[in-house]
Amino acid sequence: MNILNTIASAAGWIAAACLSAGAWAQDLTPVRGPADRSVIIRGATVHTVGGATIKDGVVVMGREITGVYTADEFRAWAATVRWAAPGPVEIDAAGKHVYPGLIGAFTTLGLEEMQSIRATRDTAEVGEVTPEASACAAVNPDSTLIPVARTNGVLIAGVFPDGGLVPGRACAIRLHGWTVEDLAVTNSGGLVVNWPWMRTVRGVDGPREDEQAKDIRARLARLTEAFDGALAYRNAKAPGGPTDVRHEAVVPFLPAPGGGPGGRVYIRANDADQITAACAFAAERGLSVVLVGGRDARLCVDAIKRAGVLGVILVGTHNLPKRADSDYDEAYRLPAALRDAGIPFCIASGQETGHERNLPYAAATAVAFGLTPEEGIRSVTLDAARLLGIGDRYGSIEAGKSATVMITDGNPLELTTRVERAFIDGVEVDLSNKQTVLYERILERYRQRGELDAQGRRAQPDGAGR
Repeated sequence: MNILNTIASAAGWIAAACLSAGAWAQDLTPVRGPADRSVIIRGATVHTVGGATIKDGVVVMGREITGVYTADEFRAWAATVRWAAPGPVEIDAAGKHVYPGLIGAFTTLGLEEMQSIRATRDTAEVGEVTPEASACAAVNPDSTLIPVARTNGVLIAGVFPDGGLVPGRACAIRLHGWTVEDLAVTNSGGLVVNWPWMRTVRGVDGPREDEQAKDIRARLARLTEAFDGALAYRNAKAPGGPTDVRHEAVVPFLPAPGGGPGGRVYIRANDADQITAACAFAAERGLSVVLVGGRDARLCVDAIKRAGVLGVILVGTHNLPKRADSDYDEAYRLPAALRDAGIPFCIASGQETGHERNLPYAAATAVAFGLTPEEGIRSVTLDAARLLGIGDRYGSIEAGKSATVMITDGNPLELTTRVERAFIDGVEVDLSNKQTVLYERILERYRQRGELDAQGRRAQPDGAGR
């Protein structure tokens, strides 16, 4: 009986922990409705990314960007426009900067809350090959990590599943909304493949090298079956015939029967052997591939070009050297090396989900080691949007694109820069989060004790400065 009571008590604690994990994962910041008035941002330096930078520029936007003007062009345009009451919202941004919202190209935002609590991690499906699984369906729109990233200007994110050889389909989300449907920019942005490790490892522990080689061959065979089996299924399927869910999920990512490109296949590969094998696999089947990771991409330039790879999502720059004889700045210089080689790329943060807000600083390191500041910004905006397949709508400030922009007091790659206001699809979003609320709570304690003034500055003692 005592044992049963102990088990029941333990089960109760586990259930409570799971419920608590869910409670901790609730985002309580306001979700604002669709914009019902146009917005005019005036006087700022507008960094369009897709074109020239405009000093003393003007951005006019609703849900989409209506136009981007110099001050003189705006005055001429405004003289021809009659606004319906109550008119647009005007923002005086003199001395500020306007940038497109940052895009985290490779994240698990919404799929993972606390790595130490299994109940809050939903990144992997059961099974080695699950192409039918959609990351978008598992996203938690109430994740507390979403507003944390948003506070530092990350307004769009690519969300990738993990686990197994083919863990499912990635998606792109906007970091604002009530439901998964509100967040989704693309429900099925591309099929994700985790390329197998291609080398055996000699060591005292673990399986023998011949067993490792056998496992590598088996995993490559399963991967081949996933794509070649889907192609055979498509060619053999008769109208009204039986449906195979997994083959059906792969078919959209194969070349079209008429020869057109299929959907994007995101292949995660870092080692040179992985990259060259993945490129050969993709070239043989005519797949539209984006490499994810790419630590050794500079060693595989010819293979990447021969395969027609669309680009490389570099997962972080704050990485240690890969080999004992590597240069200390190998990872820092990789973006510039790919630029010089003519390979499209973007930069992802490469950090745990809770630190996705640090995305701009990964690009800043690349700027310190070879990229220009403009290339650094583009690597986390327009280049990221293009590799996620949403470059026609996001990533730059241009007429007709989504009004997903931010107003800052400096370059977002600088640690000292603050994002003062942000808009996603024309809706101004709340930039508070659990950390800013906690910060204000602590400040209030010291204000009540008279140690800080209303602005949060250290209070002057009586008689000071007299």
